[in-house]
Amino acid sequence: MATYIHERKDWPHFHWDHARLAQKLAAVRNRQGRLTGRMEEFGFRLRSEANLEALTEEVTRSSEIEGEILDRDQVRSSIARRLGVDIGALTPADRDVEGVVEMMLDATEKYSEPLTSGRLFDWHAALFPMGRSGMKTITVGAWRTDATGRMQVVSGAIGRQRVHYEAPKAAALADEMKTFIDWFNGSQDIDPVIKAAIAHLWFVTIHPFDGNGRIARAIADMALARSEKTSQRFYSMSAQIRQERDAYYDMLEATQKGDLDITDWLAWFLACLDRAFDRAETILGAVLRKARFWKKHAAATFNERQRAMIDRLLNGFEGKLTSSKWAQLAKCSPDTALRDIDDLIAKGVLAKDPAGGRSTSYSLVDAETETDR
Repeated sequence: MATYIHERKDWPHFHWDHARLAQKLAAVRNRQGRLTGRMEEFGFRLRSEANLEALTEEVTRSSEIEGEILDRDQVRSSIARRLGVDIGALTPADRDVEGVVEMMLDATEKYSEPLTSGRLFDWHAALFPMGRSGMKTITVGAWRTDATGRMQVVSGAIGRQRVHYEAPKAAALADEMKTFIDWFNGSQDIDPVIKAAIAHLWFVTIHPFDGNGRIARAIADMALARSEKTSQRFYSMSAQIRQERDAYYDMLEATQKGDLDITDWLAWFLACLDRAFDRAETILGAVLRKARFWKKHAAATFNERQRAMIDRLLNGFEGKLTSSKWAQLAKCSPDTALRDIDDLIAKGVLAKDPAGGRSTSYSLVDAETETDR
């Protein structure tokens, strides 16, 4: 008796209850269209900024799901440089950051190009430039082997890992991936958003690499870009999955141990995507906040350190900004940091936080007050 769906005789002939999904799908497609239409009214610069923020979210959160924390400034700078978006001074990016960004942009910028095994190998090699995943040496740029036993899909910290399912044997991967790639590139009578959900599940089930999660989510993003016919991303599916990670793995596990009726998985994917559109409002709000700020202060003069720090604050500075943090981040003396801060206070850009703690901290003046009166 089959234990997992890929062991069933009818694999990979998925089916689902169209009637049960119809209302959910229509609602998601409506929100998808409204978001795209709204962004078309923003103008090139604001669309580019929103795209940059959404892609930064996608790259950082997708890596977080795999337990890898990337430097957000490095990710943002790497994406901005590749897209030609001016964000001022760029933060040099490590090789692991550059690799994830390269993969994600290849998937979304070139969404209309065919998916091939060679392209997938390139993505995998970009993700693991040193041929290692943590402390483990892995097969890079090729299908995995069963040299160390059957591939198990797990989550959780080492020592407390939970096995969700076992993937197909390595000997079957060439045929499995050919079937998947032919389907992904082919034309079927399937809604493109449903196809994105199936592609994610199907690829995760096959698990062709040592290290698959980010590639699976990139494939889903590629399919979503095809559904919207645009390379620009204004929401992050991975950010929402990261927030719902436990439910995500629970649903994957339940689906793997079920039959080929994947209605529950598709319903979960659509609901998660719908919630990702809710998060898009946060991204758009941040972009508009920055636009209002720079418009209000267009005539003001800022030095390079001040501009860089203001940008950090507008992008969501973690923790409290103090003069010592300013000096550390701007690589300047404490006296210079304090002069920079005092100048911004005089210009109405910064304000001292209410007294508390041993160090004085500062925040941007409420962005809503930065609008023209």
